[in-house]
Order: sequence, then C-alpha cells, then structure tokens
Amino acid sequence: MNSKWTIILLFFSISLFSQNENLNYKKKVLESSEVEFLSSYYNQDGSHSVIGGGIGTEKLNDETASIVLSTPLSADAVLTIDVGISAYTSASSSNTNPFSSTGASKGGGDDDDDDDRGSEGHGSGSITPPTGTPWQASSGASKSDELIYMNASYSHSSKSRNFIWNAHGSVSNEYDYTSFGFGAGISQLFNKKNTEISLSGSVYMDTWRPIYPTELHEFELYGRNFLNQGFFSGVTVLDQNGNATNTYLPSQFSSYPIINRNSYALTLGFSQILFKKLQIALSADILAQEGLLSTPYHRIYFSDKPQYFIGNANSIANYTSPQNKNVFRLADDVERLPSTRFKIPIGVRLNYYLNEIFTLRTFYRYYSDDWGITSQTVNFELPIKLNRSFTIAPMYRLYNQTQATYFAPYNQHVSTETYYTSDYDLAAFHSTQIGGSISYSDMFTTFKIGSFGLKNIDLRYNRYNRSDLLTANIVSFSMKFIGN
Repeated sequence: MNSKWTIILLFFSISLFSQNENLNYKKKVLESSEVEFLSSYYNQDGSHSVIGGGIGTEKLNDETASIVLSTPLSADAVLTIDVGISAYTSASSSNTNPFSSTGASKGGGDDDDDDDRGSEGHGSGSITPPTGTPWQASSGASKSDELIYMNASYSHSSKSRNFIWNAHGSVSNEYDYTSFGFGAGISQLFNKKNTEISLSGSVYMDTWRPIYPTELHEFELYGRNFLNQGFFSGVTVLDQNGNATNTYLPSQFSSYPIINRNSYALTLGFSQILFKKLQIALSADILAQEGLLSTPYHRIYFSDKPQYFIGNANSIANYTSPQNKNVFRLADDVERLPSTRFKIPIGVRLNYYLNEIFTLRTFYRYYSDDWGITSQTVNFELPIKLNRSFTIAPMYRLYNQTQATYFAPYNQHVSTETYYTSDYDLAAFHSTQIGGSISYSDMFTTFKIGSFGLKNIDLRYNRYNRSDLLTANIVSFSMKFIGN
C-alpha cells in the first residue's frame, strides 16, 4: 500500500473505566485468557504508480489474517502475542519487470541475478519481442507476496494498579524486506486514576534485499555493453521517435551503498478525565529514521534526458494514456531520498459521553518533518448504542498534506538534482475517509467454542478517496473470545 513501507506512528488512546476495590481481594489485570481473530480486505486503484515513475495503474489487493492471544501470567502481568500474514497482489509492483512473458524475460520474473543469455534470447525469429505497459500488470514474480509477522508484548502492573510497565518485540518478513523491532514503556496514574502520564520508546532495525527495475538490474550486471547481453540480447530498444537505437545508457544509476533502515520513536502521552463525561488525551512523538529510506524499484525519468522504450513504436505517442497497451519506457534512475528523516506528530483526542446512547469521539493531529511535509488530520466518530448488545459507529476522517521538497510528477525531475521521487504519497494532496462499524457484545458469553466464550464481534468498512484520484476500500472483521 496501503504504498507499502511501514511509517511508524504511535498513537495514545484511553477509555473511561470504573474501579471496584475490595481490601480482601486483588482483582487481576486480566481475569482470563482472550483470543481475538482478525481479518481484513483492502483494495485500491489509481493512476500514479511510483514503479512507473509517477504514471500507471495502482491496483492492489491485500488480505490479512491474524490471531491475538492475551493471557494472564499472574494477577499483575499479561503476555500478548500477535501472529499474522498479509498476502497481496499488486499491478504496479509487478511492473518492476513489466515485460511480456516471451523470450528472455522468463515470464517477467527477472528479479534475481541469473544470466538470461542463451537459447532464451530474442534473436530467434520464433520469439515474440517483449512488450509492456505501465497501465497493466505484468506476469512478473513480484506481482504478489506475503508479509508474515509476529509481535509479542509483556505488561506488568503494580499492586495499586497506578504504575504499569511494558516491553515488546516484533519481527516481520516479506520477499525484499525484513524488520526487527523492540521497545518499552511506562505509565503512571494519579488523582484516583483520573490522570495518566505515559512514556514509551521503540526501535526498528530493518534490512532491504534490493530489487531494481529490470533495465537497471541488467545495466548493473553487465556494465556499459549490457544491450547485447542478458535480457537485452536480441531486444530492440526504441528512441522517442520509434526508431531502433543502441544509445540507451542509464549511467546515473548505481545500486544503493547501504541496505539498512533504522527507525526510532519516542512517545509522551497525557490523559485527563476533565469532567464526569469528558476526557482528553494528548500525545507527542519524536520519530527519526536513518539508512535506506528510498525504495529500490521506484523508477525515475529525467526531462533533460532522451527517452527510450521497449515495445510497439506506434504506441509511444500515446504512452501516458491508459490506452497504451504495449510499450514501456526505460528508467533513467531509481528514487533517491536523503538517508535521514525527522518527524514530529502531535495529537489531541477528546471523548464526550453525551448520554447512554451517544458518545462523541474526536481526534486532531498535526505532523511535520524535515522533508518539507506538513499535514493535518481531523477524525470524528459517533458510537451509538442501539441496545445492550449492538453498537454502530459512523466515522469521518479528513486529511491534508503539503508536498515533500524532493517530489515531482512523471518526467519533471532533472538529472542535476541530488534527490528525487515521483511517489505521490509524498505529493501535496487531501483525502477523505468515511465509513463505520457495527459491534455485537455478548455480556454473558453464551456462545462458546470449547472453553472459550464469545465476547464481541466487530465489522468495519471504510471508503478512502484522495485528490489525486486514488481510491480504496477497507473491510475488517474481528471476533474476540474469553476463557472460562
């Protein structure tokens, strides 16, 4: 994606609660084990694929399933383990190698370092020359992948329940990226638990296994004579007039010197029950990243460089139109971004209990970073309790963002720039998200599976619309069971 690296934003949230005290009995933090099953489906479409240098299909489908187990280790301690898998298919990611399945491209899956020379070359008249388009998915190996992850956390409360400390660790892996994370936090409650201050920190140590666009991969593998070897053996390269040429040379490209990405986050939170019906929560984050912050397969095209293509010469004039079905422009370079980034998001949350039926939840966040982006987020949610079991909650979210210093649309960067990206996630845009949820709570856990009783069911749907015409639908479903 959701554009797919993981930006770390830590949000602080609180809920109203009541406390029953008995001098002869210390209530457990968690009375019994809980198991939650979660699943979600996400799809999107748009016309600004970053793999196509700012144009092309952004179709993506993602399905996620996870299991969260929380179990009390003692009256004061809880262990939570979250394991899941996310499987996606992406039209734009498949265009890391956009070329058709004939000949040396071997099904479009030339994402490795093999040597494609020999009988698979395009010199034979029996082989159809390769074509491609940024507007359709190729059959490349990178068109689909699975992200597997596991998170574990441990929390411990003091006997008074006024002090809580926690620690967590995580690991995730997909075909070109691995992440390890760890962190810890503390919370202190005051004023009969009406006031809470929290501090937490996290570190993520990630590693890329870079996969570059096919044409740049071949240039790196074979050097300046790459047009006669590997994938390009017997392949005709066209200039912008549709004439065959052997002058394509992406000399500005070189592989990234570093492959690590480290992220650090520090979060300070404060919450206060102001009145019986009103509570406020504040959060401030300091986020820093270092290392490879660019994405290796994001193409860049320079306006001051000649244009080169593979495919049907007659389609070059129509290249930027979705009607282009059979020609693809060769990259000048890949995305280059600074090796550091510093971010500060500040948020405030207000929850107001109107009556036994309505509760108003509001959230505002301001964000700024040293890449030139500032943004503002406003979110409203109105849970409506229909009866003892059912609650519906319509929501609306508005987001506005300024453009990063290093962004320019397709074919508008120049080769003398130090940093450049055509990723529309870093462009100026505004977006809206509208949707809601319906929840069912079983107070008496009458429905059971084995020794576990159903606690609640939650179904959510959101529709996302962005000003650059990217649209998305998100559906999520969860069921939580508690042990007897």
